[in-house]
Amino acid sequence: MGRLRKVLRPEELNCACRETLDGALDRFDRLERRREARRWLASARDHKERITALLSFLCELDSLTEAESDRSVFEELALLFIEIAHSAEAGAAALREL
Repeated sequence: MGRLRKVLRPEELNCACRETLDGALDRFDRLERRREARRWLASARDHKERITALLSFLCELDSLTEAESDRSVFEELALLFIEIAHSAEAGAAALREL
């Protein structure tokens, strides 16, 4: 926005014109900030939904015992935890941008 203001608002502008332009640039800046905030919030919500979906797959863990013959199931469930962690980190990063 600073560069845009320098280009669009030369020092020789008269006061009335400068005030009008400043007002328009301020409104544009606020709209852009809101647009970006909505985008970050939508991203965080997407990550929450992904985590919710991944958690449903983890329910299988409740039916397993240490005597499970197919040991690969434990690796698959471990990967789900890793994916949940990645989505949680990405969701947190999106919220921090707000």
